[in-house]
Amino acid sequence: MPNMKIHVDRSLTERAHRDIEASLGPLSMLLCERLNVNIDACQLAVIRVFGTANQPAVNVELSILPKADRTRQKLVELAGEIQQLLAAAATKGVAVRISQLDPATYIAAK
Repeated sequence: MPNMKIHVDRSLTERAHRDIEASLGPLSMLLCERLNVNIDACQLAVIRVFGTANQPAVNVELSILPKADRTRQKLVELAGEIQQLLAAAATKGVAVRISQLDPATYIAAK
């Protein structure tokens, strides 16, 4: 159930916004491969934001449920891959944050 929100600063060029949108497919595939989930489990969204000049132009928040094979090292590597993929599109700073949710309190109504 990877839930990815990509906050993109409005100051980026329209081309960068289009390139980030075009990266959603490859990002979905990356999440499916690295987290061992089906494509229908992924939820990705790009959100245009007004940010300050001192922060990365692209800020990714990925929420996942914990699993034994989702070690800290694997998640650090995944964050780096996400960062690389989006940096090619954004050509500006990209921050990636990954949070593991508490399965006992997580609720999803779809």
